[in-house]
Amino acid sequence: MTANALADGADLFAALKTRFGFSSFRPGQEAIVRDALAGRDLLAIMPTGGGKSLCFQLPAVLQPGITLVISPLIALMQDQVRLLQDNDIPATYINSSLESSEVSARLRGAAQGEYKLLYLAPERLLQSGFFDGVLTRLAGGRGINAFVVDEAHCVSEWGHDFRPEYRQLAALRRRFEHIPLFAFTATATPRVRQDIINQLALHDPAVHVASFNRPNLYYGVRPKNKRTYDELLARAREDSAGIVYCLSRKRVDELALQLQSDGIEALPYHAGLSAEQRRRNQEAFIRDDARVMVATIAFGMGINKPDVRWVVHYDLPRTLESYYQESGRAGRDGDPAECILYFSAADIRTAEFLIQQKVDPDTGAPLEDEQRLARQQLRQVLNYAESTECRRGIQLRYFGEVLPDSCGNCDNCRNPRQQQDRTIEAQQFLSCIARLAQRRERFGAAYLIDILRGSQSQRLIDNGHAQLSVYGIGKQHSVDTWRSVARALLHQGLAQETQDGYSVLSLNAASWEVLRGERKVHIAEAPASPRRKSDVSGGADDLHVADQPLFDKLRALRKKLADQSGVPPYVIFHDATLREMVRRAPASLEEFATIPGVGQAKLARYGQLFTDEIRAARSRTSTT
Repeated sequence: MTANALADGADLFAALKTRFGFSSFRPGQEAIVRDALAGRDLLAIMPTGGGKSLCFQLPAVLQPGITLVISPLIALMQDQVRLLQDNDIPATYINSSLESSEVSARLRGAAQGEYKLLYLAPERLLQSGFFDGVLTRLAGGRGINAFVVDEAHCVSEWGHDFRPEYRQLAALRRRFEHIPLFAFTATATPRVRQDIINQLALHDPAVHVASFNRPNLYYGVRPKNKRTYDELLARAREDSAGIVYCLSRKRVDELALQLQSDGIEALPYHAGLSAEQRRRNQEAFIRDDARVMVATIAFGMGINKPDVRWVVHYDLPRTLESYYQESGRAGRDGDPAECILYFSAADIRTAEFLIQQKVDPDTGAPLEDEQRLARQQLRQVLNYAESTECRRGIQLRYFGEVLPDSCGNCDNCRNPRQQQDRTIEAQQFLSCIARLAQRRERFGAAYLIDILRGSQSQRLIDNGHAQLSVYGIGKQHSVDTWRSVARALLHQGLAQETQDGYSVLSLNAASWEVLRGERKVHIAEAPASPRRKSDVSGGADDLHVADQPLFDKLRALRKKLADQSGVPPYVIFHDATLREMVRRAPASLEEFATIPGVGQAKLARYGQLFTDEIRAARSRTSTT
């Protein structure tokens, strides 16, 4: 049966079940698959966990010839190939981890029609010998049915993981104009989407933009203070996998070591480690041999571990888009997961310092455009961190999507914070700026707070600022209170911050509206106490207490089989599939075949083992 016939009939759903184990498509998948089978160029934007890989893997299985997938990371392509092979779908990859003899063997296999999908890095594909030789032979032989550009945001200089090599992929369109080109990515603003279309020279593409809303993720922002590590440790002690993102390698190493000293199976991951050490640590994490990964942003793209139950940002992320991408590595299986961001004023100073390092390497002159863009992105992150409105709504607006109502699954929706009238404090703060401006002096927020609180620092006294009328008028308020006032003035546009070698504050037109009493200033109170795991519903926690022992038995069996095969446990079955086994307790292979996530290959390979375990567990229960 042809691909077009499959697209029009029930056989498409039969293939979905027998090859991948699913009885229905996730939202948005079917339309993309049908356009792919129709041979159209396409751009598909689907959030992490939305099932974008299936949208090109299923058409590859159903069509003659081979699909070439351009992927940016070794870990990404190896992970997808393992999952395909476990479903008895012939797939392979070619990358720098292979010996030349193995590369040659796999290319011969591809030419002889042994594979349905071949994964490649862009650098390999664009090598002159490969591009002019291997691709031409494949296209002229059994045929290439499609080129897939995975993680396509790497094409765009406006994307968060720009890769210059990706810009050269338009050569595929020039050389192989008749072969469809599919671009897939999890995140892309409208500007990035158009750039992807232009850079890849897509022909009248079908554009599919799925919702960026992932309602299973809980989003929260917590103040970073002396209790932050204790909160992190409590999360890490739960029986679940998590990722902690830090801004610096030093912080990663220190935090991983501290967690290890407290008995947590935690590992570091950053660019300062050797490639082999990073590989080992990553492998330990995805195989459930380590529960927590402490990492810089070098970790995560292409990691397909579906059961990450929490992601913590210990430092401010660089952009709102990267935060969405990094936090989105939680809950890929659709079960409830937590995304927590810790935030303090010190993070702002660190971020500003890093922005100031964006200079021309030859002259040392500031790269003003890059610094301006970085400050704009930082402001977006700060607005998110300090906002009292729905966190998810802010994220979705960034991607051009409107949430019709509050999400009900973020800290601001669950525990709305009261607004406090801080107009008097704002006037006092702005008056301090004005008094210094009269003396042709400008300072940063920390120094202004010292004046308002009546500090007796030698620097302040030597500058003669103890004589100002505003000196000490705010001593009844804590430093944290004054910091929140300063941040609110900046974020609400009631003061401005400029860079004269260091951050200094000055007044603007809106400042005078506050000083004249024409405008009120309201600030949200501090966030409420953190939620505990018991507040998160769904997932493994919605099993009946009596079912938990069987679930644990099935997880242990899965881990044993995974270790024997040298693959991560989720390659065998996802947690959601194990829970369905517990709920339905299939006693026969026929019943086992109806479980979501069980296709023909997994039924043949694992069905008897799991049904035997289920029957044995039920038998033990009935006799006790």
